[in-house]
Amino acid sequence: MPRRKKYPWEKLSDEQLLKRRLSSLRVGIEGTWLEDCLNTLYEELEEKGIRLRPHAWISSEWFSPGNVPGIAIPFYLVHPRLMKLEKKMMLDVEGGTWSECMAILRHEAGHAIQHGYQLQRRRRWQKLFGPSSRRYPRYYKPNPASRQYVQHLRLWYAQSHPDEDFAETFAVWLRPRSNWRTRYAGWPALKKLEYVDELMEEIAGKRLVSTTRERVDPLHELSQTLGEHYQKKQAFYAFTPPKTYDRDLMKLFSADPRHRRGQPASSFIRRHRAHIRQLVARWTGENQLTLDAVLDDMIFRCRELDLRAVGSDRRLVADFTVLLTAKTMHALFGPSRRKWIAL
Repeated sequence: MPRRKKYPWEKLSDEQLLKRRLSSLRVGIEGTWLEDCLNTLYEELEEKGIRLRPHAWISSEWFSPGNVPGIAIPFYLVHPRLMKLEKKMMLDVEGGTWSECMAILRHEAGHAIQHGYQLQRRRRWQKLFGPSSRRYPRYYKPNPASRQYVQHLRLWYAQSHPDEDFAETFAVWLRPRSNWRTRYAGWPALKKLEYVDELMEEIAGKRLVSTTRERVDPLHELSQTLGEHYQKKQAFYAFTPPKTYDRDLMKLFSADPRHRRGQPASSFIRRHRAHIRQLVARWTGENQLTLDAVLDDMIFRCRELDLRAVGSDRRLVADFTVLLTAKTMHALFGPSRRKWIAL
């Protein structure tokens, strides 16, 4: 890979960098690890006999615009300095590893192929996945036990919309050595995978219906500052945690005056929060920023209740992780909310 290009903003402080406009970053895919990821995607498509090579560009987020057979990639993945800022602001870097980036690219390639060949117009596509014209929900409540859908990206994303169902199914089908026939044997979702297999064989080598090379919201046209971008992004994931866990916290930690000299439960949570947050995010698929809001509230409640952490840290970490997981699953699948995250 060519030597990484140097940028004038690399050594700026976070505060200074957040004042820069997205358009001023002037970053691109060429010469970065993303170029290798895209080349790998193209090789996988070629191996399957698919003619389309989705064009890609840098924008603010991951997405594939309607009727455009291309993929927008978020700016922060281009450079380690931007990934570091993303990690600080969002506690996670979506697509920041090779495997995760490839998983998302395969998903987005599914959208691009749908757009390029207008697959949603086919009756069987509509019968299996549903109408593409269905409005995207503001929230969705997935069923983790459902076998009607494949499982690829987090939060059982295939269940959010027919287009996402197809993109997820395509991604599973495309991934090398996925053994999807064995993995999904006996699942109703297998019919969708078999249809994708038949459909891709049918369109192999055929001309695209939509050949536009349009780039929607390219980075050089985005005038908002990084600070404004992250303020909006953080607001999307933020929510007010319900005050429903005082009883659980009092079972886990001690309010007994005999333990008043013990370690404050609030300090215990702060000390282990990063490890616990990452574990729960991995198990539940919830965004780390959202989990952090819950942890902040739990720390506040522990302080208000003057709770103490009594016993071994190992046991308390395990018990607290279970508690946070249970509360997260209730928030995800209970009567509250499940945000739709556009990809």
